[in-house]
Amino acid sequence: MAEAHRSNTGVTLGATGRRRFLGLAAGAAAGLTACGPGGHPAHPGATGTPGPAPSPSSSGAAVTENSRPGDADWRIVNAGPARAIEGWADRVSALPGEPVGLHVSTTAPGFTVTAYRMGWYGGARARKVWKSGPLPGTAQAPLTVDKATRTVSTAWPRSTTLDTTGWPEGCYLLRLDTDGGAGQRYVPLTIRSRATAGTTVLVNAVATWQAYNEWGGYNLYNGPTGGLPTRSLAVTFDRPYQYDDGAGLFLVYEAPLLALAEKLGIPLSYTTGIDLAADPALLHGAKALLSPGHDEYWSPEQRAHVTAARDAGTHLAFLGANCCYRRVRYEPSPTGPDRTVVCWKGAWKDDPGYRAGHPATTDFRSPPAADPESSLLGVLYDGYPVDAPYVVTNPGHWLLAGTGAKNGDSFPHLVGVEYDRVDPSFPTPAGIELLAHSPVVCEGRHSYADTALYTAHSGAQVFATGTMRWVESLEATGPAGNGAIHNIDGRAGDFTRRVTENLLRKFSA
Repeated sequence: MAEAHRSNTGVTLGATGRRRFLGLAAGAAAGLTACGPGGHPAHPGATGTPGPAPSPSSSGAAVTENSRPGDADWRIVNAGPARAIEGWADRVSALPGEPVGLHVSTTAPGFTVTAYRMGWYGGARARKVWKSGPLPGTAQAPLTVDKATRTVSTAWPRSTTLDTTGWPEGCYLLRLDTDGGAGQRYVPLTIRSRATAGTTVLVNAVATWQAYNEWGGYNLYNGPTGGLPTRSLAVTFDRPYQYDDGAGLFLVYEAPLLALAEKLGIPLSYTTGIDLAADPALLHGAKALLSPGHDEYWSPEQRAHVTAARDAGTHLAFLGANCCYRRVRYEPSPTGPDRTVVCWKGAWKDDPGYRAGHPATTDFRSPPAADPESSLLGVLYDGYPVDAPYVVTNPGHWLLAGTGAKNGDSFPHLVGVEYDRVDPSFPTPAGIELLAHSPVVCEGRHSYADTALYTAHSGAQVFATGTMRWVESLEATGPAGNGAIHNIDGRAGDFTRRVTENLLRKFSA
């Protein structure tokens, strides 16, 4: 969602504290369970032995990978002080074998880099694919803030170049470890698939990670004053992620889904929203696409390419809420193309890019050229914040097979912190089915959160959970308590895991 926003009922929905909620959730995730152009010269410090060669096809990669033993020591155990070590990669994604520059600042005399491929691995959730030798550490120059857009960036030189030859496709966390163990941080990286035919495509929502990244004191929601007047109008990947672990929003909203899909042996391919926008052919022949728990920021190109895939028969699953809500534009940074996420929101008339003929970077549902997200998702973002039970209304549906759920059964806390609903006053696909219709109260306004499914003319099915907590709940086990995962209990976790398994198996068949 965002700052104060007009709902479809005309009620203003505030967003004070949403940034803090997301930040706290991401910072806690590591303690739960997990989850550009090439040609850079090799750095003399980039040593180590690559992992085994990838499977020859995407369709077998996850199955082959998860037959290998995992490494349970991937988690950060000592983040250290705020600036002990942190870094960023000069690509959000790379094909296997492409070089990736790593830009690191540390107060320690040296550090190492370990590349962990995230997945299932018998419950270990990661496998060590590569580790560097000792690298010299340097405290890099301070950040800069662009006066026009309040974009925070760094001009840190490349510390090392990673050779990704032999790295299997997948979602990676590069762990930075200082000499002597005084600090650790992650740098996320996607080793993406060149093609997706015959697979289920897992999309890393990197633009949304960056929109919420407040490293340096600014993001697309806040600046030094803590609100809209000083927020960034564009954010760049040329900076670390703010959260204590450095992993962006990956561990909270994406890693649990990745682990479940790989556990089931679903043939997967891996990409990012930026790559979907850049390549109109990337989804050709894909069986399904998975949008994770928080996937708010899309470019018009990404939306057009995903819509075309649906219309060609690719199933879509939106496993969060507030998806495809913000329209963005990608611009280059000094390290490469598509490294800056531009979103002027309510100030879109002042955007030089808009004046030059680009679409307005505001909400998809807002003029000019309003195109509400419901025409693709079936559901429409309706509000924040809520904490409500999830209420089943269609227990006989194939998606709920094996859950044991009955009509009216409810699962406390499963709806939140943002939610979507079916609203026929906006463009809504015909024949949409509701699986759950959950009453909510959002800042005094009564509404509903809906889980929905529809079938497009192509035969592709489109599923939307209607709650941002769906992917997080895949981790829920045992009784609720201690505030972990919003007090969602194991009964709800069993429910969402079974529904998600039914979905993945059906969509990938």
